[in-house]
Amino acid sequence: MKYEHLYVVIEHDAGKPVPVSLEMLGEARRLMDGYNKKYNTDEKVVAVVLGSNARKLCDELISYGADAVIYAESPELEYTRNIVDTKVISRIAADRNLVLKFSPKSTDFAKPRYMFFAADNIGRQLSSTVMAELDSGLASDINKLVISDLKIVHQHKTKGKEETYERTLEMYRPDFSGFLWTTILCLDNRNPDIAREYYPQACSIIPGVFAPIERDQSRKGVIVDYSPSFDQRDLQVKVIGRKIVKSKVDFDSKKAVVSIGRGIKDAPEQNIRLAAELAKEIDAEVGVSLPISKKPYAVSESASSTYMIPDRVVGTSGRKVIPLLYVAAGISGAMHHLAGMKESEFVIAINPDEEAPIKGECDMFIKGRMEDVIPALLEELRALRPKVEARR
Repeated sequence: MKYEHLYVVIEHDAGKPVPVSLEMLGEARRLMDGYNKKYNTDEKVVAVVLGSNARKLCDELISYGADAVIYAESPELEYTRNIVDTKVISRIAADRNLVLKFSPKSTDFAKPRYMFFAADNIGRQLSSTVMAELDSGLASDINKLVISDLKIVHQHKTKGKEETYERTLEMYRPDFSGFLWTTILCLDNRNPDIAREYYPQACSIIPGVFAPIERDQSRKGVIVDYSPSFDQRDLQVKVIGRKIVKSKVDFDSKKAVVSIGRGIKDAPEQNIRLAAELAKEIDAEVGVSLPISKKPYAVSESASSTYMIPDRVVGTSGRKVIPLLYVAAGISGAMHHLAGMKESEFVIAINPDEEAPIKGECDMFIKGRMEDVIPALLEELRALRPKVEARR
């Protein structure tokens, strides 16, 4: 076949894979195990790694689900540079000789069947430029994947005739409203007037959506070394050092998160202050839904610059949090947001709308406006504090 295998582009920090890379490998392993059983094939999960002195990472990736690892080693690949990484990955993806080292029957190989990238600061850009280089499409920020056979009728792609598209990767993400699912497909043109094939079927995957498989050091795989070449014009920009800039918001060290959404609209300044007071009272961090980071309401510069910022976004467009307590105040429950907090141990929702989707995702639902409910909660908490401290 011309198109085989699932390639996963791995990101790492000094030889240690970032969590989303292991998550993508886990989902790739689950998908290809089902795929091979359904179609009676033996296609592989292939990890693609660029780096310098990160060879030991290859064995780790096999233990987390890869059948093969293609590793490009060079001092020029120590730090990520999009133009350099794009060309190296694209050449790897189209190199039949590399594939024959782990799949000798792939003599007609042209490109991968599927390809995964991380939907993070690096992967979002890299995925788009690699797929442009490989002349195929891309689905961004995916959080559900299915491989199936689909019957499609499309005026442009099939000239209005029903066609069966086998082994199609269905890529799901919430739409921009946050309440409906969008299914994205990368389909060939079967219309003879414009016939052409689109491979790999590729996507970038939201961090924290899929679980890595359990590490198995007994797993066997093939490691293929690739010697990259570079265009000297692409090396004119040098990275001489790197400093990790930590987020302004520390969700990880807090056992509780108080998040606010568009329910602040009636009194935005007051409600932001109330949420901050509640967070301080229970030693929590303040989170926001995506719309709040767009600064939709007029508030003071202090409130805007402190709370209406992307670093505080909880959800698929921001951070995934797993606190012991999650308070969702004035948040309706769009899928974008739920994906980032649904694994919290205990969820309290404050909302005047009993039909809000958040009601089905919480452990306790308080019907009411946040400007009425939070002051009552603060009063009770402050009254209880002397009793709690007396027991310590």
